[in-house]
Amino acid sequence: MAPDNGTTPSDSVILREVSEEVCTLTLNRPDNRNPLSDEMLKALQKAMEEIAQDTAIKAVILAANGSVFSAGHDLKEVRAIADDYDKVHDLFLRCSEVMLSMTRLPQPVIAKVQGTATAAGCQLVASCDLAIAAETALFATPGVNIGLFCSTPAVAISRVIGRKHAMEMLLSGDMFSAEDAYRFGLVNKIVSSDDLDVSVWETAKNIASRSSLTISMGKEGFYRQLGMDLDDAYSCTSDVMARNMTAPDAQEGVDAFLEKRKPEWKGR
Repeated sequence: MAPDNGTTPSDSVILREVSEEVCTLTLNRPDNRNPLSDEMLKALQKAMEEIAQDTAIKAVILAANGSVFSAGHDLKEVRAIADDYDKVHDLFLRCSEVMLSMTRLPQPVIAKVQGTATAAGCQLVASCDLAIAAETALFATPGVNIGLFCSTPAVAISRVIGRKHAMEMLLSGDMFSAEDAYRFGLVNKIVSSDDLDVSVWETAKNIASRSSLTISMGKEGFYRQLGMDLDDAYSCTSDVMARNMTAPDAQEGVDAFLEKRKPEWKGR
């Protein structure tokens, strides 16, 4: 059980720390390049489920220890079950569920990419709502180099960057720089390694200062409308905005703006 101070033991596969309404989850297997192993996937899924129920958390930072953000699936684990379709299929489904849980999480998730993110590790970055990378970070979907096309990472990546850039990554298997990732739209911002912590923290705190109800409603509506045609998207978001406007926080926000004062959010 995690200690009452919101932290986890230092030897845990994922470190969890809560401070000022921001939860930082840190992948903590640097010696193995923070793989999305069976253990890591279970820990991520558990963390997402717990955070989703915690109204005291307003934003999430996804970070990693070491020089690698995440190298993706543990190839030794995958190879050990490679002859069993059902086991391999279950693994990829569980990884996909982790990615979906991040998208469905009421709180926004910010990837703090300090190093290399490859394959499903790159998928992890793409699945976050925002991503800020150190200028030394690298990105790749190198599955083709070992005969395994990065099809599940492609789902998240192709939804945040242009089709031709996505195919360039997927077909080449090459490593791309942080500048490339920014140009493609995979990350929001590039900063120096020294400035990464401050930049991500300021972004998280800015989000946490907003109404949690407004943010959660807006995030859910945003991802829902992406899969709709134009008419349905407007119908969907009109409903979201109507429900948002009739909520106390929105009314408080409008009143505060008109009265030239700071709003007092209640999360409802």
